[in-house]
Amino acid sequence: MEKILYFDCVCGISGDMTLGALLDLGLDKDKFLSELSKLNIDNEFEIKIEDKKESGIQGTNVNVILKDNHNHEHNHHHHRHLDDIYKIIETSNISENAKKLAKDIFMEVAIAEAKVHGTTIDKVHFHEVGATDSIVDIVGTAILIDMLDVDKIYSSAVPLGSGFVKCDHGIMPIPAPATLEILKGAKIKLNSIKGETTTPTGAAILKALSYDFVQECEFEVEQIGYGMGKKKFEIPNMLRAIVGVKKNKI
Repeated sequence: MEKILYFDCVCGISGDMTLGALLDLGLDKDKFLSELSKLNIDNEFEIKIEDKKESGIQGTNVNVILKDNHNHEHNHHHHRHLDDIYKIIETSNISENAKKLAKDIFMEVAIAEAKVHGTTIDKVHFHEVGATDSIVDIVGTAILIDMLDVDKIYSSAVPLGSGFVKCDHGIMPIPAPATLEILKGAKIKLNSIKGETTTPTGAAILKALSYDFVQECEFEVEQIGYGMGKKKFEIPNMLRAIVGVKKNKI
């Protein structure tokens, strides 16, 4: 038997929705916050974990709030490179497995950003993704996956949305080029939902952690968690995390 985690990307995926869905499974919130504090960047952010309803369904919303001192620095182009982020991860006291998972996720983003912008991994400036909130999203996800202790992770096809998004590089089509680059080899849905339903952070989490992208997955359900997003779309903005047991066929 295998214990599995299945990400049902109802309306795409982002870092904060992933944290919400995993915490909504019933993982120890206090332990999570204690582990997160080991990053030693508490002076840069605070985190709010709240219940939220979407279309009558109760789930968890996670909001990473930058503190005023860091927000001031961020507005003055306080960017980080991959080495800077790896240093934060390596010098923390989180588990070795969580460190590896977090670095794997960041590497997916770095490779894609380098390809899209015609540069090298070490020269990539982590604008949005290097911002404190995304460091918290990615390392937080790694911590929760380590706490969950599953054998394999699967994901549904990933809805990407449509339209345009404004970022540090200017106006870009949705899906953002980095998001699409990250999801090479994965199953995606190009749909008519207006707006960015899957972020580069969310895409990197799935690409780094998922064993496979499947629409059909036969297993016994044990726990269900709902991570609620901040944006409003024409469909419920939620990510569903399902934990269960996949039995070997005789």
